[in-house]
Amino acid sequence: MDKERVGCLIIGSGPAGYTAAIYASRANMSPVLYEGIQPGGQLTATTEVENFPGYPQGVSGTEMMEDMKRQALRFGADVRAGTATGADLSAAPYKITIDGQRVIETDALIIATGASAKYLGLPDEQKYAGQGVSACATCDGFFYRKKNVAVVGGGDTACEEALYLSRLATQVWLIVRKPFLRASKVMQERVFQTPNIRTLFEHNTVGLFGENGLEGARLVKRKGEPDEETVEIAIDGFFLAIGHTPNSGIFKPWLETDGNGYILTRPGTPYTALPGVWAAGDVADPVYRQAVTAAASGCKAAIEAERYLRRHCLLE
Repeated sequence: MDKERVGCLIIGSGPAGYTAAIYASRANMSPVLYEGIQPGGQLTATTEVENFPGYPQGVSGTEMMEDMKRQALRFGADVRAGTATGADLSAAPYKITIDGQRVIETDALIIATGASAKYLGLPDEQKYAGQGVSACATCDGFFYRKKNVAVVGGGDTACEEALYLSRLATQVWLIVRKPFLRASKVMQERVFQTPNIRTLFEHNTVGLFGENGLEGARLVKRKGEPDEETVEIAIDGFFLAIGHTPNSGIFKPWLETDGNGYILTRPGTPYTALPGVWAAGDVADPVYRQAVTAAASGCKAAIEAERYLRRHCLLE
């Protein structure tokens, strides 16, 4: 298996990874960045981004990530295609396997592998991706002002998304698989007290439909085995709020994670429990999951990596 030694390795190409590459390049760290399975990260699945500073007219998620990539390349970052498939963080230099074929050894490792939104697994979710289906109300809710939308989920996140959308949309359907909400009591009360949120308990989404973009959802209401009732609702937006899966699997043997797999870092910093290893962006953020907070954590990680390398005389 081929081997290569680098001073700073960044895994992931979302806002956290590219920002880390920009800062690391400007600090003459000659960073190598591997883009991962989804170059540009989750934002490339977002049609329009209007809440990232510096884009007053809004920008497509793909275009924004291309801008970040170009900026990183401008300062000399070595951006490569490839996915991290294995890790050995037992001792420095740390070893990351790329595509099962190449091992990169590094003194400083920035993990920015992000998190993947959970989907229901319906073919229609892909069909209407960017045309009504979203996994981020904060990102895309603005485009559904005065329209009808649905949120799938029954936890705090789903309730937060529904409440956020209720301030924009005319009608919000909250589709809940169980006969109750798992959300905290406070969140439940807020949902139930919001006039334009209607909760559909014991409903499962079985399909989406529409000729020119999303126009509705097909649900099945459980009435007791084996009875079921098919229900259709007219909606313009369909928001998934059933959780995210952090892309931390290969690092779990070496780093502490919470119960959901998010890498644990020192509060307020990207520091992991291992010296020379930092986690930035959604892979370590179960709370905010925004492009701007991911970019900020990538900045922090690169600054700390530079300090670490200089402190250990590994950077000229």
